[in-house]
Amino acid sequence: MAETAAETAETQRADSRQAARAERRAAKLAKQIGAFAEAHGGAEGQLAYIGQTGTRIVLVGEDGGWGDLVAPSYAVAENAARKSGITMHESFDGEFAAKVRTGPYEWSRMAGIQVGGPSNDR
Repeated sequence: MAETAAETAETQRADSRQAARAERRAAKLAKQIGAFAEAHGGAEGQLAYIGQTGTRIVLVGEDGGWGDLVAPSYAVAENAARKSGITMHESFDGEFAAKVRTGPYEWSRMAGIQVGGPSNDR
């Protein structure tokens, strides 16, 4: 069944609103990436698809600090990374992964996940 002109116009308006939302979300994420980079002397990143939840933007600062953000889709994450201007990597390995510096908190959390590891209740 063919769409009427009114249905087509409504579909176009909905698509336009969705695109505007995605653009605003990418701009907000780019601003957050920029703030992270500024706080850590620069940053590099990698995108990791995490299923229906979206895409994780993994960030590693020049000082070894790290963090992540979650975008609702790969396209939004890619757009945010491009807008932020940071160097992006295809995978999280090699020299890029070696830049990450972990502290006691991360080690206790990782050990607490293991059977018989220390409790994370502290």
